[in-house]
Amino acid sequence: MLGWMKKAVSPAINGVTGRECNSVSTKNPKQQSICFTDDAEFVDPDPGHSFEAVAQQVFGNGSIPSMTGFVEQALTMSQNLSETVMKGFRPESVPVYATLVKEFAVFDRWFSSIPGPTQPNRLFVYSATSHGSTSHVKKQLAKGYPQKTIFDSLHENGKKFGIYFQNIPTTLFYRNMRKLKYIFKFHQFDFKFKKDARNGKLPSLTVIEPRYFDLKGMPANDDHPSHDVANGQKLVKEVYEALRSSPQWNETLFVITYDEHGGFYDHVETPYVNVPNPDGNTGPAPYFFKFDRLGVRVPTIMVSPWIKKGTGNIYLDF
Repeated sequence: MLGWMKKAVSPAINGVTGRECNSVSTKNPKQQSICFTDDAEFVDPDPGHSFEAVAQQVFGNGSIPSMTGFVEQALTMSQNLSETVMKGFRPESVPVYATLVKEFAVFDRWFSSIPGPTQPNRLFVYSATSHGSTSHVKKQLAKGYPQKTIFDSLHENGKKFGIYFQNIPTTLFYRNMRKLKYIFKFHQFDFKFKKDARNGKLPSLTVIEPRYFDLKGMPANDDHPSHDVANGQKLVKEVYEALRSSPQWNETLFVITYDEHGGFYDHVETPYVNVPNPDGNTGPAPYFFKFDRLGVRVPTIMVSPWIKKGTGNIYLDF
């Protein structure tokens, strides 16, 4: 999403140069290689990003992160995916992001919380743990995860929050969020968000949940393959413009981020030492992951009237 911003928007960004390549075989790197290009499609198939897939992408044939296994892993799923995972967007293809990166702050060392798929990483967002989960466990998602969230802490301290959703609020995967006391914290985005922004009534923490799947006349806008990235750009623009014209703008920090990398290539090695386990939990067999390394970088932009134009090179883990 942001890799090619380095050349066209800000040289300070740790992005791509066009010289980044992955071999089709990490055991025999002298075989054919596929290099990173700038012709990503707006609608892409879904690359692998399970715990196992990410391990292959990050480590290749070694024991330390080399970021050499993306093409090889993609080939295990489909011949066509090998080039897909090695493509990024030109800045003019994602103009909303290009403008925000230029005018505000981009985080180019923001890593996903675990080297794995969507839901465990989403659980980390508001609770700083996936409670031992490294995959999508449907039974547990239906039951709800038991850990305390930032929403609970805000409620306990008399601070307001609101979740503005479009399809379904995935924050309901936290068991506590299903309690009756939180029922009025959930709002339909299309009916309520712009109104609250316009009236200066957005809560201390406002969560925007995008449209995760297509409905008739309402396409998904969460940027998850195979959804059209152009719709995600429209959503970000819509939210930004509502915030920018709100009387609360001067006290707003707008954070745009992703739960994980989606299986697409990155050249920056993932942190794998001195990463603290958040709660002592261990992942299930056969890997028994100790939550002691992070996942691949994710695009992250922060927008605020208090942020200096063109801010970059900021380190955080997601």
